[in-house]
Amino acid sequence: MLTQKTKDIVKATAPVLAEHGYAIVQHFYKRLFQAHPELKNIFNMAHQERGEQQQALARAVYAYAANIENPESLSAVLKDIANKHASLGVRPEHYPIVGENLLAAIKEVLGAAATDEIISAWAQAYGNLADILAGMESELYERSAERSGGWTGWRRFVVRDKRPESDVITSFVLEPVDGEPVASFEPGQYISVAVQVPQLGLQQIRQYSLSDAPNGRSYRISVKREDGGPTTPGYVSCLLHDQVKVGDEINLAAPYGSFFIDVSASTPIVLISGGVGLTPMISMLKKALQHPPRQVVFVHGARNSAVHAMRDRLRDAAQSYDNLRLFVFYNEPLPQDVQGRDYDWSGLVDIKRIEKEILLEGADYYICGPIPFMRMQHDALLSLGIPESRIHYEVFGPDLFAE
Repeated sequence: MLTQKTKDIVKATAPVLAEHGYAIVQHFYKRLFQAHPELKNIFNMAHQERGEQQQALARAVYAYAANIENPESLSAVLKDIANKHASLGVRPEHYPIVGENLLAAIKEVLGAAATDEIISAWAQAYGNLADILAGMESELYERSAERSGGWTGWRRFVVRDKRPESDVITSFVLEPVDGEPVASFEPGQYISVAVQVPQLGLQQIRQYSLSDAPNGRSYRISVKREDGGPTTPGYVSCLLHDQVKVGDEINLAAPYGSFFIDVSASTPIVLISGGVGLTPMISMLKKALQHPPRQVVFVHGARNSAVHAMRDRLRDAAQSYDNLRLFVFYNEPLPQDVQGRDYDWSGLVDIKRIEKEILLEGADYYICGPIPFMRMQHDALLSLGIPESRIHYEVFGPDLFAE
């Protein structure tokens, strides 16, 4: 338990750390990788190269300090981080390593301004945060191991099928090499894929949403090829697209994630996705359609038909199920794309255009896609009077350790 004095010191020094935050975390990562190069196998090195990881950690440190009097306000964020860490294999022994290097970086960047009292207060605050996260992660590991077909750590899977879904998205069906069942999952959760990246000489881990309903035998992921340029390409997505073949084996972590639908509910759901953000929505949709009384509205935005994954399957589902309504927006339709056949609306997703169709009593709203897309849809829903508690979303991006 943190003393009030410790909290006061952390709050008082938070603006200073915010001002120098990016320099501190840059120094932190340099120290960390020099002392523990093996941790590069956990961190997303593309995010490191682009500076995204550094910015995310700087924001996280400030957010923690700013909310230290009311840590309950961060519970949802901590839950997301704990799930991400469990999917990466983060263990309690990693926290002292991170803490030691983070505190040293603070002292080395701030110099004399970082007094022993300040460093001590931040050490206590970090230790408290580490204990919370480690405890949450321990519970996740235990639940995963206890489930039928569950496991912790890495498990070998074989690629049974590889299917292009659009010009940029390919699906992979993965079955365990040992032939044993796989754990069920909540529609919307993800798995981690670990592969060796030759150009880095490192293992890299990425999370991909499960894009099919649970079946107990296999998992399906649908991966967008990320061409980040010659300096920071999508190391893992390009490798999966270009090199991984049917019959190849890869390592998978068990399903995790806190972004999922309540499968026991019968109230309506509205799924709003942009680009590859439709992958968790497909899993949610398939599960929801197994409960005919549940009303589902699926809103999706893509550039055009060339990059619109699973479009035929979505159209077929909309024609087959009376409880499903589908609305598709294309912001750059191709000449061969026909409005009314391939898409319903031109332009970016604008839910106010379909306000009457999505304003359903008791509905929950799920958003997934690029961060600017999610922010726009979130704000639009609020402007329509949807309470924050009914809006759910997931951000795939940098956090404390990786991705």
